[in-house]
Amino acid sequence: MKAPSIRAVRCAIYTRVSTEHGLDQEFNSLDAQYDAASAYIKSQAHAGWTLIRSRYDDGGYSGGSTDRPDLQRLLDDIRARKLDVIVVYKVDRLTRSLADFAKLVELFDSHGVCSSRSPSSSTPRLRWAG
Repeated sequence: MKAPSIRAVRCAIYTRVSTEHGLDQEFNSLDAQYDAASAYIKSQAHAGWTLIRSRYDDGGYSGGSTDRPDLQRLLDDIRARKLDVIVVYKVDRLTRSLADFAKLVELFDSHGVCSSRSPSSSTPRLRWAG
């Protein structure tokens, strides 16, 4: 009997910090968020999760608005159906606005994208499926 094949799940990581303070350091908050999210994606390899090559890092941008270059690029890639899962270190990295969060969830759902909060624990606290 043949083992069931695992469908590749294309995962993107989105990181954000509000200030530019410390971004010039060799290892900064964006890197720490990325590393944590990357480790979580690797822990889900058994489910077919693979990290895509594109990075989405907005350093020095407030979470009070969605007018951020890499967030907009991420949203464009979602609309183009280039990914299946978005991993963030904390949900407030996406937005600090409840209204914007609702709009993002609507966009994710309409394009079949899941989101997962990564991993100060072994289980994400935020996950939804479209």
